[in-house]
Amino acid sequence: MNNFIDDFRNSEIARKMGSMLSSYRGRPVTIMEVCGTHTMAIFRYGIRALLPDGIRLISGPGCPVCVTPSYYVHAAVTLSQRDDVIITTFGDMMRIPATAGDGSRGESLLSRKAQGNDIRIVYSPLDSLKIAAENPGKKVVFLSVGFETTVPVIALSVLKANEAGLDNFSVLSANKTVPEALKVLSVDSEIGVDGYLYPGHVSAIIGTGFYDEIAERYGIPGIVAGFEPLDVMHAIISLASNINNKKIVVENQYCRVVTREGNPVALEKMNEVFEARDAVWRGIGCIPGSGLQVRDKYSKHDAWKVFDLRQEAGNEPKGCLCGEVLKGKRTPKDCGLFGKACTPENPVGSCMVSSEGTCAAYYKYGGI
Repeated sequence: MNNFIDDFRNSEIARKMGSMLSSYRGRPVTIMEVCGTHTMAIFRYGIRALLPDGIRLISGPGCPVCVTPSYYVHAAVTLSQRDDVIITTFGDMMRIPATAGDGSRGESLLSRKAQGNDIRIVYSPLDSLKIAAENPGKKVVFLSVGFETTVPVIALSVLKANEAGLDNFSVLSANKTVPEALKVLSVDSEIGVDGYLYPGHVSAIIGTGFYDEIAERYGIPGIVAGFEPLDVMHAIISLASNINNKKIVVENQYCRVVTREGNPVALEKMNEVFEARDAVWRGIGCIPGSGLQVRDKYSKHDAWKVFDLRQEAGNEPKGCLCGEVLKGKRTPKDCGLFGKACTPENPVGSCMVSSEGTCAAYYKYGGI
């Protein structure tokens, strides 16, 4: 069996690709890396420093925690204060502050945990089922945040809870789907995307077929790529060439993981439990059909309905440019809060919190 990590980190090949990048003399192009994991990989491996002036990389809204609206965080913090509730969540949700009515920083799940509320970090939503079974007198709420990558296993947890009669388990869904957001970004002339570096993780679930629509309808080529340095460098080189040659196609350079049809079993589970709905993306606004809500058939596992919570737009933090960063219109260094009032230890905006956040990447790697 091949060691893919070594193969895709080969230093000799990387040097050759670096020379190819630095010798680029085509027309100026703007490439958006949609996925937050790509953003981190580009910084981690120093790829941005290799780019010539003619190739511009911008970060997109591919960080699910970053695009989660402020009202969701407020709802989660509010639920955490109930004595009859146990909150379970992935760790990157812990430090996002809710936003007060005046736009100032509010409480976070981390601050509520410090005050004694029962908030537990889990590695899988399925871990929450054991907690629900062990605490029949409590209502266990999993904070369901993520794109198509994580939705299937969340759907599976709902199905298993339903089969086991764990009526005290529910999910608070802020799940979103990438395709509808790409349509919005593709028609925004202020962004001016020439090509997309498509997300490998999401594509493993949904396949590559949808991206053909982006190429055909909007005339924007793209490449599905992995996350190792050679993956990313090869994708940038190929995509810049395709843009210059007006080759409006979608290529799959991550075929060791991604297929055209995606994962039909995962999609079946996802569609069994969830249905599309309009959803608010932080900094972008409401995108029709881009959210996922629990179907009525499983409403007893839908925390929005169980606790009769409202979903409405709230205030964003004062002075925070996360919205513009998520659309690729600004960089973190354009924000007056970046690295000052807003740091990973004391974040103001969600882009500084997640390991996939653009602000977190700029802070960690100095923008280089």
